[in-house]
Amino acid sequence: MSSNKKLFIQTLGCQMNDTDSQHIVAELEKHKDYSQTDVMEDADLIIINTCSVREKPVQKLFSEIGQFNKKKKDGAKIGVCGCTASHLGKDIIKRAPYVDFVVGARNISKIKDVVDIKGSVEISIDNDDSMYEFATAKTNKYRASVNISVGCDKKCTYCIVPSTRGEELSIPVEMIVDQVQKSVNQGAVEVMLLGQNVNSYGRRFSDGREKSTFTKLLQEVSKVEGLERIRFTSPHPLHMDDEFIEEFAKNKKISRCIHMPLQSGSTSILKAMKRGYTKEWFLNRTAKIRSLVPDLRITTDIIVAFPGETEADYQDTLDVVREAKFDQIFNFKYSPRPGTEALKMEDLAVPDKIGSARLIELIELHKRHLEAIMPTYVGQTFSVLVESLKPNGEVCGFTDNYLQVFAKGSDELLGKFVNVKITDNSRTSLKGEIVQ
Repeated sequence: MSSNKKLFIQTLGCQMNDTDSQHIVAELEKHKDYSQTDVMEDADLIIINTCSVREKPVQKLFSEIGQFNKKKKDGAKIGVCGCTASHLGKDIIKRAPYVDFVVGARNISKIKDVVDIKGSVEISIDNDDSMYEFATAKTNKYRASVNISVGCDKKCTYCIVPSTRGEELSIPVEMIVDQVQKSVNQGAVEVMLLGQNVNSYGRRFSDGREKSTFTKLLQEVSKVEGLERIRFTSPHPLHMDDEFIEEFAKNKKISRCIHMPLQSGSTSILKAMKRGYTKEWFLNRTAKIRSLVPDLRITTDIIVAFPGETEADYQDTLDVVREAKFDQIFNFKYSPRPGTEALKMEDLAVPDKIGSARLIELIELHKRHLEAIMPTYVGQTFSVLVESLKPNGEVCGFTDNYLQVFAKGSDELLGKFVNVKITDNSRTSLKGEIVQ
């Protein structure tokens, strides 16, 4: 049955939010007969899927929905989903009465039930979506994202996620493998496995089955025929045991790029953050995995100016950056979040001027590393999965270790692996020529 009902969805934040949005779209297409539009003014239903991690998420949310309310067509509904929805709940409708419903990050499976109920608020962090079989998303992409868990058991003092997504539950392996197989059947050759801490997978299932491990899950997913490449995010450095690292090294389907969120190079700050590992442990893990995977690229997250961070603490972070030689760093200056333990550390706050200076210095240090390493790829030939076509007649794709590559090409290359000889570089990407 065809429908004229149109859905517009705006997604803020992480890859898990992207996947949640895909679930929302698929559920509403299947159960409520909506079709997606990229034009907000045409939509009968407007949804903003929110993030509470980045700076000033509340202000951004109300600014966005205020603009939607001004521009939407008569009769169009507005819904708010995601982590900020979990955090604020009914207060969203109190502050913005034109919002029709609120659905928290732990309650995405309920979207079809609340979309027609004015004033509905579903934000329980005890809701269990881990056994729910979502409708299949029609993404038309060559890579698919598959959640392997919901929630988070960590208590990082700067992070609001555990209070918006609830306790960690692993999704059964057979459901994950089935979703991967369906994605491959639709044309995906790469899968991204998603969880707040992927390598704590298997610690708790809602059906009471025996514990498992992320290593075993990787082995099962890699058996899917037609799947060429496996990626995942984010592993926690604390749980990067030797078994995991050795599987990473020997499993040829696993991408040679890993995200290892450092957060700080100072053991004392890591303790204050409740990260559970030390500077020495982190460097030991990076050294071991690099020794087994010579072409590995490592990406990371770093927070500077966490409450109580001294100059010596900051220098420890720079030490790790120099030694680990990160290939990409997502840098942030600490900013307080409501509902986090670090909010109580105001008396230890680092002056804003110092925090800003540290952030700039860290960014410049990493720039120098990229300026040294990126030219070394010129002249090499890489297998590249072509994912998109650019207006200038170039195609764009990624190598096995997740270097972005541009080359002249046409849409017939989309979804294929091609060999590209690198001819030029920037700090963040490579350019080359397709070769036989």
